[in-house]
Amino acid sequence: MNAKRKRGDGNRRGPRNSKSTFRSSNNGTQHRFGRVMSNPPKMASRRKNHPTVSIAIPGSVVSNAQTRELQTQLAGQIARAAAVFRVDEVVVYDDGLGSTLKTMSNYRRGNQRRRDGEGGDDEGKNTIAKRKEDPRQGVDTEKPAHLQASTDPHTFLARILQYCECPQYLRRKLFPMHPDLQFCGLLPPLDAPHHLRRGDVATYREGIVVDNEDANDSTSLVDCGVPNRLVKIDRKVPPGVRCTVRLEPKAYETGKKGHMKGEVVSPTCPRDEEGVYWGYTTRMASTIDAIFAECPYGSYDMKVGTSERGDVSIDDPKFCLRKRRENDGKPARRPPSAESEGFDHLLIVFGGVAGIEESVDAHESMHLSGRDSRKLFDVWVNVCPYQGSRTIRSEEAVFITLARLSPYIARNATQSESASSIKPSKTEDAIFSDEVSEESSEEDDS
Repeated sequence: MNAKRKRGDGNRRGPRNSKSTFRSSNNGTQHRFGRVMSNPPKMASRRKNHPTVSIAIPGSVVSNAQTRELQTQLAGQIARAAAVFRVDEVVVYDDGLGSTLKTMSNYRRGNQRRRDGEGGDDEGKNTIAKRKEDPRQGVDTEKPAHLQASTDPHTFLARILQYCECPQYLRRKLFPMHPDLQFCGLLPPLDAPHHLRRGDVATYREGIVVDNEDANDSTSLVDCGVPNRLVKIDRKVPPGVRCTVRLEPKAYETGKKGHMKGEVVSPTCPRDEEGVYWGYTTRMASTIDAIFAECPYGSYDMKVGTSERGDVSIDDPKFCLRKRRENDGKPARRPPSAESEGFDHLLIVFGGVAGIEESVDAHESMHLSGRDSRKLFDVWVNVCPYQGSRTIRSEEAVFITLARLSPYIARNATQSESASSIKPSKTEDAIFSDEVSEESSEEDDS
């Protein structure tokens, strides 16, 4: 009765091998509980119906993280939110409230403490006091400036966001070794459509221009991540420049030798022509006012500010994305005769720990007080009116806001077709696969 169950006993729970977990079908292997999505669905409509989405977040949000690992993970969560909800632009702005970043990591902290106390109590206390007085805490003065860890939170956040968005096969060439990227291996991959895996056949690819031996030639060679093959484009581009290349499916045929032929296109071309999400761009703004002044689209025609003191709740049945008129102090509620107004470029601004109001007060050149921050936006909304916590962290606010505003953004895509009947946008059939994603936050060998 007390005999131990032998290893491999037939009373084990679940299947004993993978044959009972997967089953074959004409469309490929399938899990017991359904197929796994391989590629995100494509938008059927073009860019003229689908607005660009930009988010602005202060770099000071990473100042609250105590170690480099936590700072990196926070930045990675923002990058994941941007990719999941198809954000086209991320603006990192200076709210004037950020502090110097701590460059110490977890696994070094204990050793550092022991070293501080090795020479006795007095010597250890003096060492700690000097570190507190040193404004360049954690900076290694023996290293060159370009190899020192960033103490500016805005630079650090922007670098991590750019690194996460870059395809994995280009990171080693576009991002040299830097202390800020030390813990990027902890981050989950974005797995965006332009992060192609080894052997994928795609119409568009991101690549980097490599050195061309023939200086007089009017063409350039681009490394697009295709194993052992470069792409020749009919344009002279300086080496080291990242570009988007259009390829013909026939170019992937293994029987052909030599360079593949491609065409350089705009980075927005995959989104405009195929409806494929193609990552986000990262921009830095010196002040909250520079977010609007340096808009790459000319101007944002729909500006949304998020605050727990918003004048309208997203749970209001009459809530909509409506442009604020001049001398119009009414909150953004749905007009009686129409739905949300159409817009082409949406901007969502997030505040730091103290909110957008404190950012406006810290900007001395703005002739506006923090209490009147709502005048900067068309919609001043509270996206989580029934929060159970005293505070909502910035990375949590990004996920919550984008998730709750997504239906209104999708509704705007069909606004030009019919103002009375709102229909969900159609998507193409998604391609499913059981293969585990080969992308990682570290570079592939290709």
